[in-house]
Amino acid sequence: MATDTCASAHLLMDYESQLFPYTGGYGRYNRVVVVFSWLPNFAVMLNLFSDVFFTLLPDSYHCKPDPLLLPSTFLLSNFSRQRYFNLTIPWVNGSGLSHCELFKYPANTSELADTVPRERVSCTQGWEYSSSAGLQSNFVTEWNLVCSNYWKIPLQHICFMTGWILGYIFIGTLCDWLGRRRGFLLSIVLSSLLGVAVCLSSSAVVFLLLRLAQGVMLAGVLVSSYIARLELCDPPHRLMVAMVSGFFAVFAELLLPCLALLCRDWPILQAVITLPLLLLLSYWCCESVFPESPRWLLATAQIPQLKRSLQEFSTRNDVCLQDDIYPGETLLSEIDSTYGDECRPSYHSVLELRGSRVIWKNCLILSFTLFIGTGIQYCFTRNLHRYSTNFYFSYFLRVITGAMACIFICLSVNRFGRRGILLLSAIITGLSSLLLLALTQYLRGGLVLVLSVVGLLFSQALAMLSVFFASEVMPTVIRGGCLGLVLAAGCVGMAASSLMELQNNSGYFLHHVIFASFAVLSVLSIMLLPESKRKPLPDSLKQGENQRRPPLFLARPDRDNLPLLCSRPPLASYNPDNYSRLFSATRKMLTKQDLPYQISQPALSPLLSSSETQGQDKETQRADVP
Repeated sequence: MATDTCASAHLLMDYESQLFPYTGGYGRYNRVVVVFSWLPNFAVMLNLFSDVFFTLLPDSYHCKPDPLLLPSTFLLSNFSRQRYFNLTIPWVNGSGLSHCELFKYPANTSELADTVPRERVSCTQGWEYSSSAGLQSNFVTEWNLVCSNYWKIPLQHICFMTGWILGYIFIGTLCDWLGRRRGFLLSIVLSSLLGVAVCLSSSAVVFLLLRLAQGVMLAGVLVSSYIARLELCDPPHRLMVAMVSGFFAVFAELLLPCLALLCRDWPILQAVITLPLLLLLSYWCCESVFPESPRWLLATAQIPQLKRSLQEFSTRNDVCLQDDIYPGETLLSEIDSTYGDECRPSYHSVLELRGSRVIWKNCLILSFTLFIGTGIQYCFTRNLHRYSTNFYFSYFLRVITGAMACIFICLSVNRFGRRGILLLSAIITGLSSLLLLALTQYLRGGLVLVLSVVGLLFSQALAMLSVFFASEVMPTVIRGGCLGLVLAAGCVGMAASSLMELQNNSGYFLHHVIFASFAVLSVLSIMLLPESKRKPLPDSLKQGENQRRPPLFLARPDRDNLPLLCSRPPLASYNPDNYSRLFSATRKMLTKQDLPYQISQPALSPLLSSSETQGQDKETQRADVP
């Protein structure tokens, strides 16, 4: 019964208007915590994008010549190196020396020449590789994952993304049960240990399994820090705080090629990118740099922890919340009077979405848009390879478009709204994809490059804004689990490109057609989303269900609901929540034994009537006049 009373009390106190301003708002301490929450994003992105360098095929490679396949009378001194390779390794027109085959000469032949009959066999002595982009050795060259073993490369990326999917779902839900800080600390400890273990991998299978497990924990670090960062901000600062974390990801991508050139070997690079994760372990000792979210504590009715958190934030923001001699008039006393002593914490999970309609719809739509934004990027980057085969060209162009997408969101979303810019990004992404799909054969290389860059830019904007939008419209009590579901859908889109490579790109055209169709379809679904600009974050499931979609073009700035969707105001002015709040506050004050003050009133004789009392007052006034 106490749990039900506490659940109804959630509607009595609003964090955005009743608690947040009295703790200093978005003050100095909040800004410091936000800065420290950006650093995990940098560390996680280093580990995420390093997978590109770990699994990159060398520019050229071929089989090592096997002396057992050559004539017994063969003398290497009679041939130059290039001539020797031409006679022992088949030549493939357009690609140079064969990657996977050798010439086998008859045992009874006495010469090594092009005219001798010979057969082709698979490599027997391994491969010789040129240097990869930035690295001399990586996951591919360490265990010869080429030719018949090439399928292990996309499989490794699929397993890595599977780990991220599982991490987003389970660690996100764990953040709703244990809190943002505990979920973050658990993820950062395990991801650091697994990162060290990856450096010591002894085989491709061990490397694959460790990367899968590390992906689970890295996803937990990302989702917990993202939510904690957002819940410390007021509506005007939420967008900028989220987008600055995107610039930290861009900086990590720009730094990775330099680290690869300096490290040269993949175990050293893995150790270097694990070092920031190890440094983040200091958050365990310094609770003040990554505190628990007071918004989550209020939403789950953890009142003692909430009061301590509010005291911490108010003190560090130079705002006093100490109880004074007037209990019931301060914020902490109001929390006590509202929730009482019998209030028990209540936790929620994403399984409760089965009974919702609006929250489930918003989660599904934003998962769909993020899935499109991440999956369709493969189609645009593949067209970049047609323009230039240089690895660094496509890599840095993708990083630059990511930075431009962050800038575009910063400049437009607060002005035109989340839903409008998300709709624009989906439209431009779909149009660019359809034009490339239909007119690639008839367009010049420059136009194909422009369409690919534009599509890549707006698909990244679509993905970033989908994540930010989802974190704003999901209620606090299940924000971790819901945002985890949305981010997991984005990882499915990222893994779709590896599925194409697993099939030797045989389904690329169908992949492009499906994602282009989905991008057009998403335009209709985005219209069903609410608008969260300048609005407080929903905390309870009821607040999340009360969100309604506005018209695309608002007639008045203060009109956020369609006429047919507006709920009628109650006929009576009676509000049971307000009366229950007044009753609980009065009961607490009356039952308090040690009141620090007493109200003294003039004692009146109960035998005197009101008229006699008024007469005595008039006589007293005449006596006082000189």
